[in-house]
Amino acid sequence: MIERMKKLTFLVTEREYDAFIAGLREQGVVHVQQLQQGATSPELQQSLELRQRIEQDMAYLDYALGTWGKENASSTAAAVVSGDTPEMLERIERLRDEEVSTNHRIDEAENNVARMEPWGNFRWEDVRRIENETGLRVWFFACPNKMYRAEWEDTFFTIPVDEYQKKIYFLAFSAEQPDIAAELLSLPEGCLKEYQDELSAARVRLAEVHSELCQLATQKSVLEEGLARSKSEIQLHEVQLSDESLADGAVRLLVGWTLEEKIGALTEWLDAQHIFYEVENPAYEDDVPVKITNNSFSSLFEPILRMYSLPSYNDIDPTFFFAPFFMLFFGLCLGDGGYGFLVLLAGLLATWFGKGDTKKYGRLGIWLGGMTVICGLATGTVFGIDLSKQDWAFLAPVKKYFLSDGGVGPIFGYSPMMVISVIIGLVQVLLGMVLKAAKAWKNYGFAYAIGTLSWVVALLSAVALYGLPMCGVELPAAARYVLLALIGISAFGIFFYNNPSAYKNPITGPLLNIGGGVWSTYGMATGLLGDLLSYIRLFALGLTGGVLGGVFNSLALDMTSSLAWYIRWLPLVLILLAGHGITFALSLISAFVHPMRLTFVEFFKNADFSGGGKEYVPFKK
Repeated sequence: MIERMKKLTFLVTEREYDAFIAGLREQGVVHVQQLQQGATSPELQQSLELRQRIEQDMAYLDYALGTWGKENASSTAAAVVSGDTPEMLERIERLRDEEVSTNHRIDEAENNVARMEPWGNFRWEDVRRIENETGLRVWFFACPNKMYRAEWEDTFFTIPVDEYQKKIYFLAFSAEQPDIAAELLSLPEGCLKEYQDELSAARVRLAEVHSELCQLATQKSVLEEGLARSKSEIQLHEVQLSDESLADGAVRLLVGWTLEEKIGALTEWLDAQHIFYEVENPAYEDDVPVKITNNSFSSLFEPILRMYSLPSYNDIDPTFFFAPFFMLFFGLCLGDGGYGFLVLLAGLLATWFGKGDTKKYGRLGIWLGGMTVICGLATGTVFGIDLSKQDWAFLAPVKKYFLSDGGVGPIFGYSPMMVISVIIGLVQVLLGMVLKAAKAWKNYGFAYAIGTLSWVVALLSAVALYGLPMCGVELPAAARYVLLALIGISAFGIFFYNNPSAYKNPITGPLLNIGGGVWSTYGMATGLLGDLLSYIRLFALGLTGGVLGGVFNSLALDMTSSLAWYIRWLPLVLILLAGHGITFALSLISAFVHPMRLTFVEFFKNADFSGGGKEYVPFKK
């Protein structure tokens, strides 16, 4: 449900402005409309930059705790920082820079150790002394074992030093660079022991940095408080830039919105402060902020709505209406009682042990998983096993009720789930059209809802008139005449009252309505069929998941049938886990994506849901 709003217009003198803004902030119920679009100030930019720093550092602390928290579990219990947000930000950023530079030191030291390790812990002073005494330069070479030639020892006085990773490392003594078919190495100007010590020290320091970061993560509340303050300051600066100056800056105009239920207490405060204000109902063209309120069940589906958009103030909140359908669509698309049990179990665990949004999503998982269990049992599919084809005695009384070809059998020559999917689609499309009519009634008056309601009545009457006899229900003659009369009355509304505003001109009004009726008939004939066919995906996806699960069941049994029972169980379990894991993951993705597609496209289109709403965010600390 979209909460009703009131529009407030304030006129405040320059002298009273600061006190008024402070008081309005204390009230905490007014969403201030920004009148100066794109306006900014140095203070606002500074607050925005601070918020960005805090959010980045909080994300980095979460990464640090998740990456290095286990190895520093003993040191994360004690708090090591007691200071304000800027001090903590400075420390985190210093440690982050040090973590990067220490990793670079480690990489460089590891590279030097790897280059020096084959040569051992020699000293460059000894090499220089040999060169001075012999007049020959010492050259460092490496080549694959098979490419080393013994004649090099006579020509260039080569001396093998080490064999490492299928390579021979050797020295050569020559005044000029030897003509040897091997890799000439350039070694760093240090000894192996120095680089090993440097590597050890860098790793110790890196561990200390990680420990400090994990300790800081335990005091993330300091940053959370700073983030809240920065957001409050941002909102304050935005409000200060949201007015318009009048009378050469002597008076400021401010526009805001508040919930209708809050207007009484707010006007009492305004009267006490002697502030000039005006309260109005929102006009249709106003950019009204939106606050939606739903019951405990429907509110679980609000994140799905927000993935599309919040409703505009002139919309009807669709959450309550699409929530049961989305839950049913999810169950039909996942389509397996066993997979539904896994979702249900995950939802229960998230609800019991989770916090905040995790707990809320856990409750959503319980509903979705429970519906999937019901749909899976109704279609007779559990972990890819087709229950209608099993010879289990306890299933004998209920097998005929499964919504499958092996249960109730074809309906009108089609799979029962295909027919049911189309029927569900028709119900949701008609509900969307009813909401479209309700929206037109709400915004323009009942006359503008007649055209859409006529289509709803005509379609329902046609379904009853021609559909019920197909199901074996014989209608009395009187009922048929009533239904025909309803179709005729609906046709009048469709062709002669689909655009009431056109009758402002009595000559062109009827012609425009007839033309509009013809166009809507063409759109309904083509669009309705396409919309209903889209719902067949519910049947197709549910069938696909069950078939894939059954394929992996057969594969596991067939591939292990020749093995002894004490060996067979392991590959059998591995194949089942891998196969059903893949099937479950793919089916789970489909069970989210396609219900959203049916909701966002078919349902929202027929409900004339425009969206684009801006959330109601009251100005407060």
